[in-house]
Amino acid sequence: MDTQLRPRIRAGDHEAFGELFDACHRSVYNHAYRLTGDWGLAEDIVSLTFLEAWRLRGTVVEEGGSLRPWLLGVATNVTRNTRRAARRHSAALARLPREQSVRDFADEVAGRIDDAEQLALVRTALKDLRTPEREVLALCVWAGLGYPAAAVALGVPVGTVRSRLSRARAKLALALEPDGARGQIRDDRTAAVKPRPIQEGTR
Repeated sequence: MDTQLRPRIRAGDHEAFGELFDACHRSVYNHAYRLTGDWGLAEDIVSLTFLEAWRLRGTVVEEGGSLRPWLLGVATNVTRNTRRAARRHSAALARLPREQSVRDFADEVAGRIDDAEQLALVRTALKDLRTPEREVLALCVWAGLGYPAAAVALGVPVGTVRSRLSRARAKLALALEPDGARGQIRDDRTAAVKPRPIQEGTR
């Protein structure tokens, strides 16, 4: 990605913003999916992320490297807000009279997950992680960001990123231990805990 995008984005250059979208929309999409496990919701988050990034363009520092960590930070915040809205919606539905039926989206969501076998290994364990731990895991392990870049994305110190990632990996390793084999993790499950990052570039 052209590092000169920073001043152009900050100045509200529509062409530069289009270049940013072309360079990073796949990274944002993958990151959103890893946080939600829902392809359809990930698509919505991509749209919301770039709308929010445009709104926040004035906060971009002109000097610096790739805008990808900043954009993934925006996506992380959008995902948090989307989840909060979903919880409020679920609570509202729960208050409806019981005779009113609510459509079950379970089959639709399941049908959108192409990589179900791999996700099945870690899905239950991921649910037990705290949200900050899950976010750091998605950024550092799957999105391939280094500790400093992940710290920029989340707005926290590098040491916090390190400690959250360490806790996340320890919890996943413990949760994925086969019964009766404490302290040993099957090779395929270890790969699920530490998947190879999808090549999204170093934009």
